[in-house]
Amino acid sequence: MTGRTYYLLVATLLCIASQSIQAQQLSLFTQYRDNAVVLNPAAMESDFLAYNQNLTFGVSHRQQWVGLSGAPSTQILRGSYINVNRSGVTLLAGGQIINDATGPTGFTGLYGRIGGVVTSDPTYNGLSFALSAGVVQYRVKASEITLRDDGDVIGSQNQSQLFPDVGLGVYYYQMLDGGSWDEDYFYAGISVPQVIGLDLTFQDENGEYYTRRIQHFYGMLGLYKFLRNDGFLEPSIWIKYAPNAPINADINLRYQMPNSLWLGTGISTGKNFHMEAGFALGENVGFDNTIRIGYGFDYSFSSFGPSAGSTHEINLAISLER
Repeated sequence: MTGRTYYLLVATLLCIASQSIQAQQLSLFTQYRDNAVVLNPAAMESDFLAYNQNLTFGVSHRQQWVGLSGAPSTQILRGSYINVNRSGVTLLAGGQIINDATGPTGFTGLYGRIGGVVTSDPTYNGLSFALSAGVVQYRVKASEITLRDDGDVIGSQNQSQLFPDVGLGVYYYQMLDGGSWDEDYFYAGISVPQVIGLDLTFQDENGEYYTRRIQHFYGMLGLYKFLRNDGFLEPSIWIKYAPNAPINADINLRYQMPNSLWLGTGISTGKNFHMEAGFALGENVGFDNTIRIGYGFDYSFSSFGPSAGSTHEINLAISLER
């Protein structure tokens, strides 16, 4: 193979790869409400809106397209806090560690999160503004990327680069008054979780190759409808947009039973079916704090098809009132 032919094949391969994964440069979630603060740094935790507990720690693991080699895998460790003892502008803070891998590429990020909630009473309503800032290590295992025709690898050295990353968000929540809506919550937010678009270039003795990461734009809104039996319904929608990719929306409904169990289901415009189940242990079993464990399942009915394999997700969270 001549040098010119080699670089042409490499460029073609990367172009195809970028088109196929463009809509998933950032991590996806089935139980996205449980990772709302990762998607929008200004968001309120679901534990705060559902249980009025202002300090939460959580961990998540997601395995996408089970059965396919090199399928996306994501792990997250997060914490968040809102000061409920102050009006005017009150503190919103937290942070997360996220690790994401897809085949020979991946990234690990460490973020801090800080913002303010403009409010007369944080329990009743608030308009929050926040940013997340951190450092991300992007990595490529070049020795695992081969050209299909002859099996040549793109590079012989595994490489990584560190870059800063910033996310911005705005979020509003409101307790509703009157009639059957008394003490229910409405929430909505918009965010750009990756403000800095990056062109990442990796180079070794075989040549130069790169990947481009672009801004994503998210919108989320939902409602907590509390029921007389001490359960609640939560309809919600998560809208995602990236340049040169179609808008995608996830629509879900979760029912928290008066005992510890919850069930949820939903669909996406990308032709994915969602299902989730879990339990919450708190006041219903005499605990001062709340422990939640949830499982999420996705199945694709798109042209990419069920042959892509199912997706599984597990979330664990503990929330406290401080």
